[in-house]
Amino acid sequence: MRVSFFAIVFLVCMPLALCTTKRTLVLLENLSFRESFSQYFKLLRDNGFELSFRTADDSTLTLTKYGEFLYDNLIIFAPSIREFGGKLNTPAITDFVDNGGNLLVAGSSSIGEAVRELAAECGVEYDEEKTALIDHLRYDAKDTGRHTLVIADKRNLLDAPIIIGDNAKASLKPLLYRGVAMTADSANPLVLPILHADSTAYSFNPERSIDDYPNAVGQAALLIAGLQARNNARAVFVGSLEFFSDEFFGAAVEPADAAASGIATSEVSGNRDLALSLSQWVFKQRGVLRFRDVKHSLAGESAPPEFYTVKDRVQYSITIDIYKPETGRWEPFKGSDVQLEFVRIDPFVRTNLRSDGKGAFRAEFQLPDVYGVYQFKVDYTRVGLTGLHSSTLVSVRPLRHTQYDRFIVAAYPYYVSAFSMMAGLFLFSFVFLYHRDEAAEHKKKE
Repeated sequence: MRVSFFAIVFLVCMPLALCTTKRTLVLLENLSFRESFSQYFKLLRDNGFELSFRTADDSTLTLTKYGEFLYDNLIIFAPSIREFGGKLNTPAITDFVDNGGNLLVAGSSSIGEAVRELAAECGVEYDEEKTALIDHLRYDAKDTGRHTLVIADKRNLLDAPIIIGDNAKASLKPLLYRGVAMTADSANPLVLPILHADSTAYSFNPERSIDDYPNAVGQAALLIAGLQARNNARAVFVGSLEFFSDEFFGAAVEPADAAASGIATSEVSGNRDLALSLSQWVFKQRGVLRFRDVKHSLAGESAPPEFYTVKDRVQYSITIDIYKPETGRWEPFKGSDVQLEFVRIDPFVRTNLRSDGKGAFRAEFQLPDVYGVYQFKVDYTRVGLTGLHSSTLVSVRPLRHTQYDRFIVAAYPYYVSAFSMMAGLFLFSFVFLYHRDEAAEHKKKE
């Protein structure tokens, strides 16, 4: 009875534990800011996220307790903060990301050193304080001043449906953006330019005359940048805090010069749709892969052997699933570019895995004629998807002496020479034993 009781408690508590994987800490400059972003926070709650709101300078801030992280996701909507409160600082946040935590940061023209330093650690650089993205061609008609209310087009989005939404390239409405520009570290291959400015845009202080070359010009100026670390942790940096505001979610888009900019008028902006897709990606509701049921054996068999022998015919299979936020379930992954490598130090065999359409990927090949310790390795990394790294160690032994071919075509001349030698020796022995020496016989008779 006691065992049954604990089993029931475990089954009841397990779903509750799974639900805590969406714990999200939201840092604001002022708690009253929540009213300005109520629609965005409602989107997160509707997607199952548990939001905890704190001010960014709260003296009790901490991400860990007793060596365990208290949150899975961190949102920083406090661009002008100079220093985080409590035990929160740039090293603490980078350690949070290094341990698999996800990060969403929004900036503005009043960008503070705390956010700039954090972005620099992730390969993204915000422009200087008081600068803004300016575009004198693609700006909204409501902006009658310095043209800092920029309209971003879907053509400037990264071609990655997993990140920006499945139909974003075809149906996403124009975006409203007002804030600071960013640049990416060209030496960092993990940074993704999710949304870049048009070629007519530049970043500078709108209060000053341009007496120096801007830090970010044209398509090099980023509006939204993403990062997926090698441990599959994700981070997104947006240069506009207003991008997530209720005002921009419901605002109409009216290009000042629709003919010159090539952007049509829209009754509502696409900020809401893109914000939802970005949030689902950065908080790992989209583009999350997992693998299971890794199997290998000799061709035609089901159980793996203790070891393989060179030139054996082997088969390998792995099942890959992808999480779908629409259904909240794991569904079969239908990629067509998954590869298998058979590696000792370098790959000896590289082959495509064939999908059966139900998540199972299989391959069959012949082992190389080189013995040693090998790995069945699947290393699958694509933009927007979490990386898959599966490695299975096996040993490959040489042939036993009874397994070698007894007669090799290339050795036929040697076989002939050996048998001819034997025949010659036989004839010589026969002649030597049975040949009479006539001279010796005649001398003996005398």
